[in-house]
Amino acid sequence: MAPTEQHLDTEDLTKRVKDMYQEVALHPERDFHFETGRALAERLGYDPGDLDRIPPSAIDSFAGVGYFLDLAAIEPSDVVLDLGSGAGMDSFLAALAAGEGQVIGIDMTDEQLDKATRLAEDSGFRNVEFRNGMIENLELEPGSVDCVISNGVINLSADKPAVFASAADLLNPGGRLAIADIVSATQLPEGVTCDASLWAACIGGAMQEDDYLATIAEAGFEIVSTRRNDYRFISDRADSATQKYGVASISLLASRR
Repeated sequence: MAPTEQHLDTEDLTKRVKDMYQEVALHPERDFHFETGRALAERLGYDPGDLDRIPPSAIDSFAGVGYFLDLAAIEPSDVVLDLGSGAGMDSFLAALAAGEGQVIGIDMTDEQLDKATRLAEDSGFRNVEFRNGMIENLELEPGSVDCVISNGVINLSADKPAVFASAADLLNPGGRLAIADIVSATQLPEGVTCDASLWAACIGGAMQEDDYLATIAEAGFEIVSTRRNDYRFISDRADSATQKYGVASISLLASRR
């Protein structure tokens, strides 16, 4: 008898991701498959002086996988779109660089959006706003964005080509895609890719690196640079998958053709 083909339950995945990142927003001190907070941010390369200028609670709920804002090279007056903005740490840092420009954070988790919006209001960040949405289907004016950023989120999407195609549509020609994400050295087996709990932990959705870069290129981007990040998972299950399949974090810059 032929083995039964496995499929990812995308509704279950969405629920698990929302539940996990609800906890990250409300209880960042709890244990997850991954690290959170300021110590992680500084190890990844974020400047302590910049972190001092944004709301500490946004940093507490930071669960990114790399540093990329140097690649983004955000300039005053830029319009920046943050895919999966969470509690807002990267959005707030982008807002500092954008000056009179605008930063729009997109997230699907209500608790993250509520926290980020409250922190923006309390801290006087008038050039950043947070919207509920799905990163596969972004409802903004085509060609209206100068830079798209994202940190450890695109791997959570079951339709990565749609994410990159949507980002490409919103960027003006020459616009920048600067992201950090999880990829793998080898193709993950069905037992991993169909496990929604491993997807929610940023492992099951890791795309083989060459395929990941090819998907970005096919969406209309030119890859400018890539680099590895000092990132690690902390649960035994996540670490085991990392070691077995070469799961790693990269940061990259791509330019809209």
